Amino acid sequence: MYINKAMLFGNLTRDPELRSLPSGMNVCNFSVATNRVYRDRDGKKQEQTDFHNIVVFGRQADTVAQYLKKGSSVFVEGRMQTRSWEQEGQKKYRTEVVADRVQFGPKSAGGGGARRSDDTHEADEPSNGAGIDYPKEDINPDDIPF
Repeated sequence: MYINKAMLFGNLTRDPELRSLPSGMNVCNFSVATNRVYRDRDGKKQEQTDFHNIVVFGRQADTVAQYLKKGSSVFVEGRMQTRSWEQEGQKKYRTEVVADRVQFGPKSAGGGGARRSDDTHEADEPSNGAGIDYPKEDINPDDIPF
């Protein structure tokens, strides 16, 4: 059995381009940048950015073109595909991800991270990290009915 699966989470580097095939089906192209942070041999922090070409078809193509724009974060699942063509006597190649599923990431509101829509302040939040109100008393395992 062979597996051809790509999963990417990154930001759009340009606005999506929506086109229509001769069959009438819509196709949308966009590119996603992903970052990798690592330490080199000297222990210095390095950052590497990779750029991925994405192609999505059908109804998802319409949705991507309508709601995403340059800088939007996105999670893409699909398969890798390389296509080739002749141009000016030279053979050209392009490797891209043909998306099966595109999920929109959180919208940022000026400076990183999603903003809350209500007027509460972060100081009002519990400091346990996830904003979950845990019970103050300990739970006795003998009280659990199963």
